[in-house]
Amino acid sequence: MTLDQFAQNNSQSKINQSYQLWQGQAPLLISVPHSGSIIPDKILEQMTPAAQGSMDSDWFMKELYYPIAQSLGGSLISPLYSRYVIDLNRPKSDQSLYPGKTTTGLCPQHRFDGQALYHHKNQPNLDEKNRRIHMYWRPYHQALQSELERLKSIHSSVLLWEGHSIKSVVPRFFDGQLPDLNIGTNQGQSCSQKIETHVAQYLKMQDQYTSVINGRFKGGYITRFYGSPTHNVHAVQLELSQITYLKIEQTPKWSADYAQAISEVIKALIVSALSAL
Repeated sequence: MTLDQFAQNNSQSKINQSYQLWQGQAPLLISVPHSGSIIPDKILEQMTPAAQGSMDSDWFMKELYYPIAQSLGGSLISPLYSRYVIDLNRPKSDQSLYPGKTTTGLCPQHRFDGQALYHHKNQPNLDEKNRRIHMYWRPYHQALQSELERLKSIHSSVLLWEGHSIKSVVPRFFDGQLPDLNIGTNQGQSCSQKIETHVAQYLKMQDQYTSVINGRFKGGYITRFYGSPTHNVHAVQLELSQITYLKIEQTPKWSADYAQAISEVIKALIVSALSAL
């Protein structure tokens, strides 16, 4: 069954104008906030050709994580719109999550490779940013918060797993090649020490992929804002090098067979975290 077929047939799925939510019963919510690729025509008209194709999307995160969520009985939330429209993993204030380092903002003005996304003087002003917050950012976060509360009403603790991916080499953001598996827990603040330890132990046990915890990627806004061990929500971000599941990063095409190996490792990571709730 495909994702779309499941959405149509499953009474526990919800389709909003800006996101899709598949609801499970396990204490697990997987969020993939950069998986969308749609850019509305009115916004695209203001943009340069560099915006076409939404090339900095976290490609196929929904396809990668949905079978994992389904097999574990967890929930999955995914946006429809591109991070070029608005970045759901940034605070409304647009305050930098990595002071002193190059990052993209709430309404990005450049691609990861530095190419401008907007024609001269067409960058979104404050009113336009507020409109996008209202149309796209707020509904996703309201749904995410609501789903966490629903799962907390069933279980004493919940795991929020933030699924991200990025090209293995992006000189604008980091030197050299990124490790395959980049775990972020906001320096141990977004989840319990037990969960981080279980994840670290699994990473040491497997030898297929390189890994780091709280390296260049320590967790974005969602991980940092919602991850609150004292309130029984434990958030972990995985920034996945796209080389682990895409044959060619520059021309991304989905192959479930090619992604099978990393899918098994990701599932095992989530299981290790769940076992420590």
